[in-house]
Amino acid sequence: MIDAIDRKILQELQADASLSNVELAERVGSSAPSCWRRVKALEAADILGPAVRLLDAAQVGYGVNVICNVRMRSHDTANTSAFEAFVHNRPEILDCYSMSGDWDYLLRVVSSDVADYERFLMRVLLPQPSVATASSHFALSQTKYSTRFPV
Repeated sequence: MIDAIDRKILQELQADASLSNVELAERVGSSAPSCWRRVKALEAADILGPAVRLLDAAQVGYGVNVICNVRMRSHDTANTSAFEAFVHNRPEILDCYSMSGDWDYLLRVVSSDVADYERFLMRVLLPQPSVATASSHFALSQTKYSTRFPV
């Protein structure tokens, strides 16, 4: 299980994954070799995934965020597998959740503008054989966005 120093490491790396091992060790109150071993152990345990850099969506041409609910035609394994494979291969779909309730999946889709999203919806998503229907909700603004887990 993770201890207090591991939690500090996780907090610091979520805030800035580009920290050097020496900087990280200083921030968490550990020696550099001990910190390095802890980071490697957290990676080996799949608690820490790959380090990434976050982009400003609007600055790279994706200023529209759409939450899209999807209802499947059928819930058999082949249909579900086909849909999930489709989702994994679509770069504009950033998040996908299998849901309980009225809708089967919830997607977060980014697009450059409303027309771009309409093309995706009408020419890409709805023609999928596994998709029965979809409902789209456009984000007007972003009140909060975080990739940090409270550890």
